[in-house]
Amino acid sequence: MAERLGVDRAGLDAMDHLITTGPATPSELARRVEVSTAAMTLVLNRLESAGHVRRERHPSDGRKLVVTAEQASADRAYEQVLPMIEGIERLVEGMDDAERAVVQRFLDRLIGVYDDATP
Repeated sequence: MAERLGVDRAGLDAMDHLITTGPATPSELARRVEVSTAAMTLVLNRLESAGHVRRERHPSDGRKLVVTAEQASADRAYEQVLPMIEGIERLVEGMDDAERAVVQRFLDRLIGVYDDATP
């Protein structure tokens, strides 16, 4: 999806956070995406130049900036994932309760393995 939106991986991660959780400061985004604040500045420069985000002064603390995803870019990202979401919904609708239970157990265990393996 990053290629289709014309962003790199860090830019896509930042956009994902902005779209799903709303506006954030550059330092908050850097923590979420796990890059340095200097690297996030470069990411945001590229995203802003491409028209994906805007930076504005924080409403209660003018020393801070708040980054917001542009609605057109959020809509474009959603259009990219919509076919997958619809496909998953059709797949789940075709499953009976027993099949769903098996998948749920598998996903729960998979998340446990992931959680155990990551700091």
